[in-house]
Amino acid sequence: MTQQYETKNQELATFAGGCFWCMVQPFDELPGIISITSGYTGGSVAYPSYEQVKAGTTGHREAVQIEFDPALFSYQQLLDLYWPQIDPTDPHGQFHDRGPQYQTAIFYHTEDQRRLAEASRQRIEESGRFRQPVVTEIRPAEPFYPAEDSHQDFYKKEREAYKKDRALSGRDEFIETHWDSSPGN
Repeated sequence: MTQQYETKNQELATFAGGCFWCMVQPFDELPGIISITSGYTGGSVAYPSYEQVKAGTTGHREAVQIEFDPALFSYQQLLDLYWPQIDPTDPHGQFHDRGPQYQTAIFYHTEDQRRLAEASRQRIEESGRFRQPVVTEIRPAEPFYPAEDSHQDFYKKEREAYKKDRALSGRDEFIETHWDSSPGN
């Protein structure tokens, strides 16, 4: 379970990075992370179901919404952790999950988040790490709808299914090849 902190300084960060099951664990249980919710954002249907989003008919993307204390874990740190979880050059989804519902995006909640997100994307573009252009969108936050309970903390509740899906996805190989090496390798 995500650590709880008593704080009056809380912000939201929303990231689409393909399958939301794989986007929880990297952020979970870090100091300053109050909660992580898997859900859907960016679409036109109120309160969509997993099946509707998975079918690609609502315009939503699978995403995680992170409540955090910026005094303990900054938005910049979240961005620095977000980018190495994704292939920012894939316009058609992420790894074995294909379709617009799996496209990457940063949904900003404040002008400062927008500025930091754009600067971080520019650093990735200029790093020489990728031959293709970075296509991850930076968009204003839109209504966020939590996914069904079965999808929350999936990596903890369904460990074997999560491990199998992640292993088949190609995500870890991509991360190892493109993020765990120096730029240009």
